[in-house]
Amino acid sequence: MTVATMGSDMGLPKIESRHEDARRYPHGVAFMDGQYLPMSEAKVSVLDWGFLHSDATYDTVHVWEGRFFRLDLHLDRFFGGMKRLRMKLPYIRKEIENILGNCVALSGHTSAYVEMICTRGGSPTFSRDPRDAENRFIAFAVPFGSVANKEQMERGLHVAVSETVRIPPQSVDSTIKNYHWLDLVKGLFDAYDSGAETALVMDTNGNIAEGPGFNVITVKDGKLKTPAFGVLPGITRQTVFDLCKEMSLTVAAADLSRLELSQADEVFITSTAGGIMPVTQVDGSRIGNGGVGNVTRQLTDLYWQKHSDPAWSTAVAYP
Repeated sequence: MTVATMGSDMGLPKIESRHEDARRYPHGVAFMDGQYLPMSEAKVSVLDWGFLHSDATYDTVHVWEGRFFRLDLHLDRFFGGMKRLRMKLPYIRKEIENILGNCVALSGHTSAYVEMICTRGGSPTFSRDPRDAENRFIAFAVPFGSVANKEQMERGLHVAVSETVRIPPQSVDSTIKNYHWLDLVKGLFDAYDSGAETALVMDTNGNIAEGPGFNVITVKDGKLKTPAFGVLPGITRQTVFDLCKEMSLTVAAADLSRLELSQADEVFITSTAGGIMPVTQVDGSRIGNGGVGNVTRQLTDLYWQKHSDPAWSTAVAYP
């Protein structure tokens, strides 16, 4: 790469007509500005408030064996977030559902990670007034990925609790899915430094909050508990609530202390990126007997069975 310097005798560098990106991207298809594009061609402006200010909301749904799982709940949350952030799009709900399906079908993936995004956008005059911005919709489908790999799913994740405090909901509404992740990324590095594989961060009251892209749930004496304050109410978390009703299990959303986490019989995390994933070690100490618990296994089995149930899933229309 050659970079011209100030005062060079060669004069000013030329302005290229298009951007060339030599980076590698996962195979997939994106939708932007009415166009379907390979992932390598999907770009956002450096003037977009989503990039400059993290002024965006998004949602992620997965496709498993050719079926979207709980798509309606993800669309509900996406549209709810846009409303609270005062964003508007030129597409109605059914059109966005079709766009997501097209991204998956065009990619050819039968198991996919599918994201829908609304950014604040920008204005032609680089106005500082968010009301002048034209909101922008982006969607893409790439291969399905999980927070936990195969080995971790079988023996359980090793998690560390970081002293990092999650952004309080008084500052950023935690029920709106957002890209404010610097606290979560700091927590991840804290976990890596301690030899763990992922992290949980605290809330402003000193209780357990959530991890980077996932909720946490404990099992104690057959009863389930998950943090309620300052966390994103995940769709997979909600799915666990629904499955517990079918299994006649008690589950509550309430404050979860660090001591309760360490003394649980079982711990698992929940995310669209992986589903229900066991945790067998927290801060270097084993949870329960150190193996994946029976309640976690039963919920996991039922969770994946629901993926073929038309009441819980929606088929992708492949060509």
